[in-house]
Amino acid sequence: MSPSRRDAAANSPATDAPATPALSTTASLDLRTVSEAEFGDWLKAVNIGFLRPPVVSENDLAARLANSDLARTQGVFDSGRCVATFRSFAQELTVVGGAAIPTSAVTNVTVSPTHRRRGLLSRMMANDLAAAKERGEVAATLIAAEYPIYGRYGFGPATWTAEWEVDTARSGLDPRWSGPEDGGRIELADSEDVRKLGPELFERFRAAQPGAVSRSARRWDLETGAARRDDHPWTEPFWAVYRSAAGEVEGLAAYHADETWTDAKQPLNTAKVRELLGLNPAAERALWHFVCSVDWITKVRTGYRAPDDLLPLLLPDPRAARMVTHADFLWLRVLDVVRALEARTYATSGTLVLDVKDASGLSSGRYRLDADRSGATCTPTTERADLVLDVRELGTLYLGDESAVRLAALGLADEETAGAAARADALLRTPRRAWCPDMF
Repeated sequence: MSPSRRDAAANSPATDAPATPALSTTASLDLRTVSEAEFGDWLKAVNIGFLRPPVVSENDLAARLANSDLARTQGVFDSGRCVATFRSFAQELTVVGGAAIPTSAVTNVTVSPTHRRRGLLSRMMANDLAAAKERGEVAATLIAAEYPIYGRYGFGPATWTAEWEVDTARSGLDPRWSGPEDGGRIELADSEDVRKLGPELFERFRAAQPGAVSRSARRWDLETGAARRDDHPWTEPFWAVYRSAAGEVEGLAAYHADETWTDAKQPLNTAKVRELLGLNPAAERALWHFVCSVDWITKVRTGYRAPDDLLPLLLPDPRAARMVTHADFLWLRVLDVVRALEARTYATSGTLVLDVKDASGLSSGRYRLDADRSGATCTPTTERADLVLDVRELGTLYLGDESAVRLAALGLADEETAGAAARADALLRTPRRAWCPDMF
């Protein structure tokens, strides 16, 4: 149920590496939290940064204002005009083992094209990360529109995403399929049904999915049409619900379909999946088989999925699923190393001393991790380090999706003790990859 990719990405295409100002001086730029009276101008600046028309309707202004924390909304103003934007909000992130940690979700980051490379993003980011640390948030998260920008602020790519296009005729699935073979069933639903059953289903899903983030009530209203935005016209999707043999809701899918026919009156319709959540493989299998067997659908675009999603191997011919996207997705910045490492679980027992480098000073230090299957303790230490790495690499490793051995091979982590990277992998890596299904 991701909103528009252009709308949700954390940052505009502008970077802000310091350079000589071309127009006004940096000293003339006023960085401050945004007032209610300034919020409309701030939203226009957001639109400019994302190359959208620089207008905001009264309806969208009222709705966005009601759902934004102005204390966490920053703007840079030049002679009264907003030229840079930054916002964060409270979020929960599911970590390995199912615990949810409090995080600061960063979004709506832009610098207008007239004011790039003056350090504006750096100033706003420093303010927000310091405030998040003070509030006790364990980490910060974002979805990066461009890869190179956020590493210098301590963020590392913690999850990746993939999308497939399925040729349904080639898939090998039985086109005469009429329902799950496990005693479950597929039911069509409408948005009103989903507003009732969706939030509970998602909470059960995210409790078991490292990398998933919390969804607000506003999010569900937007995704089901109860709330509308003028800049994103609403189109009702098809909703499909999977119920187990016991009648329990264990899966949900939402998709749109185009209407394309050949001159010979043959259907060439494509279904575009907006959301497909399954609490177990049986639910996923049934929902994918359903979408791929809808009459007239010849191609299915899966939407963003985990890179190790089951879908290709659910097909009798996995080659029918052609990967069309593979990219970084959720970026993570650890703010409290001790709480972060103690929050997640570990598949084996071990001890690891990490020397974490952080130019901002927010998370730098040496930490001893003692972990086993019952839990972990993490304490500051003066012991010799086993592994030295930047806080951004810690963020990349944290959800278990990356290999410390690979980072060491790339020169992004240094082994002070022989075999430390392999020990880190044994402790931190997970059998299935972390995945975040949501833009924000």
